[in-house]
Amino acid sequence: MMQHNDDIGTKEDLAGYRLQTAKSNLNAARILLEAKEYKSANNRAYYAIFQAINAIHALSGKAYKRHGEAIGSFNKDYVKTEIFPRDIGRKIAQAEEIRHASDYDDFYIASHEEAQRLVTNAEEFIQLTEAYLAAQVENSGNVPRTRE
Repeated sequence: MMQHNDDIGTKEDLAGYRLQTAKSNLNAARILLEAKEYKSANNRAYYAIFQAINAIHALSGKAYKRHGEAIGSFNKDYVKTEIFPRDIGRKIAQAEEIRHASDYDDFYIASHEEAQRLVTNAEEFIQLTEAYLAAQVENSGNVPRTRE
């Protein structure tokens, strides 16, 4: 599914917006972790990762309706090709599984250690995403628009 509209903004603008959303979710995950709300921290850490994936897809003009499609495409295009480290694919799968359990399994008990690991993985992935996006924008010569 292709998506992006130059009348609204460039692909770089959309990628930047999605990266900011990822960072906001990461910040929320940190706050929830500190508040010992581990299930909610897991949810926000996963969505930080997911929004970072969507930021990467934005540069290629791709969009996906389902999480599995977005993650699968990311793994195929960026992990298998080793643009991103292979262990990132495993960390993303783990985050998705834990988020699902945290959100939907009635008797799932989230731990501090698990939530901390997901937050740390989200931090790592956002750093990698930020570096990747910056390099892609630099190579394209396009500069994201700033809000006035």
